[in-house]
Amino acid sequence: MDPLRHQLRRAGAAVHVEPRALDLLLHLVRHRDRVVTKNELLDQVWGNRFVSEAALTTGLRTARLAVGDTGSQQQMIRTVHRRGYQFVGPTTVLEVGPTAGTGRDPGAESSRPKPLTGAESQTIRFCNADDGTGIAYATSGSGPPLLKAANWMTHLDLEWSTPVWSHWLNGLARDRQLIRYDERGCGLSDWVAPSYTFDDWVDDLETVVDAVGLDRFPLLGVSQGGAVAVAYAVRRPERVSRLILAGAYARGRRVRAGSVAEVHAAALDLSLARVGWLHQDPGFLRVFASQFLPDGTPEEWQEFTAFQRQTTSPENGVRFLEEFARIDVSDIAHRVQCPTLIIHSRDDARVPAAQARELAALIPDSQLVLLNSRNHLLTAAEPAWDEFLFHLDEFLIE
Repeated sequence: MDPLRHQLRRAGAAVHVEPRALDLLLHLVRHRDRVVTKNELLDQVWGNRFVSEAALTTGLRTARLAVGDTGSQQQMIRTVHRRGYQFVGPTTVLEVGPTAGTGRDPGAESSRPKPLTGAESQTIRFCNADDGTGIAYATSGSGPPLLKAANWMTHLDLEWSTPVWSHWLNGLARDRQLIRYDERGCGLSDWVAPSYTFDDWVDDLETVVDAVGLDRFPLLGVSQGGAVAVAYAVRRPERVSRLILAGAYARGRRVRAGSVAEVHAAALDLSLARVGWLHQDPGFLRVFASQFLPDGTPEEWQEFTAFQRQTTSPENGVRFLEEFARIDVSDIAHRVQCPTLIIHSRDDARVPAAQARELAALIPDSQLVLLNSRNHLLTAAEPAWDEFLFHLDEFLIE
């Protein structure tokens, strides 16, 4: 472990560890002469942010895996019941002569291999849908597979460098092979296609599954990608082992409008979106970003706006929004056969939590987890993100 470079290596190879888990590991190693309490770890690693013990559990699991340990083995990090944790692995401290006040050898950094970033370690390939549309897909990480159904506003390459998605990719690819793809009309997939229907999206998911050669796998659907995942799980029950739905819904806004006021509100929302997207109106795009990230900072809204402009054309943006409003899998969701985790922000400003409750009522073998957040897309800084990873990990290892 190199604290100055914030880097961990095993057998000479860089180990990709989330920064918070690496901070946790570093604190345990530095204080290996004693038991470190849970409260101390929470204070030192998360600072003034309030997080639950689930975040600490997730961080410890990640730290243990990074050094080749597990909670059952505890050969490196020992749990001391009701007291805390202690690093017990054999340790050798290497002293490096100071240079220019940094304590580092000026030639060491250039001579050591640099760890690959997520974007550098992923492999991007292309396949063709039945109608000829080119679909870009990517694999990253190693381990058991996790397939993420496509959703709008993705870009296989640019996602690694935007705070909108980078923490999602790092978290999902941790100790897994993450497979994801860009929706037709979006990202690196063809922006011009014969059609952009919901059935096309389900067909494209199947095309990617066949191209990768997956047999049986867990499937994650985020936002409208959740409905696509539900439809695919119903179509191919023999392939989907587990289903995770995050910020998802069974019925689009136009379909679920039950009153005259809701019908008018849905129509107004779509009309404003149509004008805003076609004209790329900065004011509208900022409001649009705030619906996805109501607790985001102005900088995050700006980044979200810049990113969405890079993911698709204004015309496609309108097409997507119109199709999203018409989504309806409420009549088939009861046919999902695999265990399902439905996880949703309690005060989601874009997709009400009532939609998550509806999915939970429709899907037989499902469990619902509501997170303390208003964001439709969870940010790295909020405690709900650690909670999300904790529940995801627990669900996938059951």
